[in-house]
Amino acid sequence: MEMKRQSKLYYGVNRRARFDYEILQTYEAGIELFGHEVKSIKTGRINLAGSYAVIRANAPWLLNASIPSYQAKNTPADYDPERSRRLLLHKSEIKELIGASAQKGLTIVPLKVYTKGNRVKVLIGLGRHKKKGDKRETIKRREAERDIERETKGG
Repeated sequence: MEMKRQSKLYYGVNRRARFDYEILQTYEAGIELFGHEVKSIKTGRINLAGSYAVIRANAPWLLNASIPSYQAKNTPADYDPERSRRLLLHKSEIKELIGASAQKGLTIVPLKVYTKGNRVKVLIGLGRHKKKGDKRETIKRREAERDIERETKGG
């Protein structure tokens, strides 16, 4: 019997995170949302640029992620698109993140937003900020790969 693998549809990707941070470990977290926010995300209207996660009162929170209203006229008047949203993780994962984020230089960054079944999930990564030289190296490697790809296609 063959099992079909469910493909993940990414609604939001934080491209800058992989460039700015060296991702050491990733976690899949649920996110606490309002119904109209879920609809807005499923139409692809989420912006993870500049967002990050922190641990407050033994709970992880997603900050600065912008989810605009699905229908502006039907959303509550006091709705804030950049409000803090609680991330849902297992207690053991939260303890790991608390220990790791206490280390100097480690940041919790959201990488992707996607659905798994009917649930909206966020892939968060524990990252160390890259130095300027590392970023230059990444750019050089990317350009070299592009040149090789061009040569193989054009040749």
